[in-house]
Amino acid sequence: MKLFTCQHCGQLLYFENTSCERCGRALGFLPELTNLSALEPDGDRWRALAAPGKLFRPCANVAYGTCNWQIEADADGDYCVACRHNRTVPDLTVPENVAKWRKLEFAKNRLVYTVLKLGLPHPTKQEDEARGLAFDFLADPATPSGDAPRVMTGHDNGLITIALAEADDVERERRRTQMGEPYRTLLGHMRHEVGHYYWDRLVADREAFDEFRAMFGDERQDYGEALKAHYARNQADRWDDAYVSAYARAHPWEDFAETWSHYLHIVDTLETAQAFRIRVDPHAAKVDDLSAEVDFDVYRVADVAPIVEAWLPLSFAVNSLNRSMGHQDLYPFVLSPPVIEKLAYIHRLVRRH
Repeated sequence: MKLFTCQHCGQLLYFENTSCERCGRALGFLPELTNLSALEPDGDRWRALAAPGKLFRPCANVAYGTCNWQIEADADGDYCVACRHNRTVPDLTVPENVAKWRKLEFAKNRLVYTVLKLGLPHPTKQEDEARGLAFDFLADPATPSGDAPRVMTGHDNGLITIALAEADDVERERRRTQMGEPYRTLLGHMRHEVGHYYWDRLVADREAFDEFRAMFGDERQDYGEALKAHYARNQADRWDDAYVSAYARAHPWEDFAETWSHYLHIVDTLETAQAFRIRVDPHAAKVDDLSAEVDFDVYRVADVAPIVEAWLPLSFAVNSLNRSMGHQDLYPFVLSPPVIEKLAYIHRLVRRH
């Protein structure tokens, strides 16, 4: 993600900020410009310093502290381009639900930012029931049973379901450990599940199967049986020679979604590194393959090679910083040559559409 600054005083800002810590100006994200703007009141509307001459009003979810996005004053509806994708939100009369939902919305807004930057189609279900994108954020029933089981995170024909329990840091860590995963975050869930959605839109809808199957395998194999085989497999078996994660080897659909999510991890992080003008040049290195400078626009580069060449040294550096603080690696994955080829496929697919 790029850096944002207050147009009034120049203070650096976080994407989720709602007011400037230095000058106190209200802030709002303008999705049309993918920019966070200082705001000035104009009656019951706002003038945005980043978009002179235009009036805006806040998304209705600003009232819950879950969104800071703005809507053009004369636009239809009460929700911003990100929140329009919400089909179901948890019961907001329960205070802890609001706190957990806030975390989910922050992650979803970061996902939608990347979708906007990549120029990907993202119709809502109201705009296109068959091909639209929607989110259900669901809490587990008070007493799970066979009739009302716990909510499972997943994707079904454009509907992404995220279990509210995933917003509980302790519960998410328990699930990560139980499933032997090196990494589990809300944003990671969002990026993975939306990968399934874009497989439908960019591969299946266009019947672009030949190139996909040559890279990931034949998705026509039985999905349920493939998952059973995956969970019955010895999870200690090597997988990192051809897959970005252990789960990616379960089925070609999961391999695509996992690779897609890592592509979004990488491009978003590299955009942040470029905004900070981060340069990696380890003094102890005897070769220059661990040196890199993110001096290009990751959303415009034609080939995946510069992305990978910058990512490998940067991820080594940030992993080393994390270890210095006693944390696990920020990016605990290895990009083998077959995985890099899959990332190149995703990059071509995104640029093509």
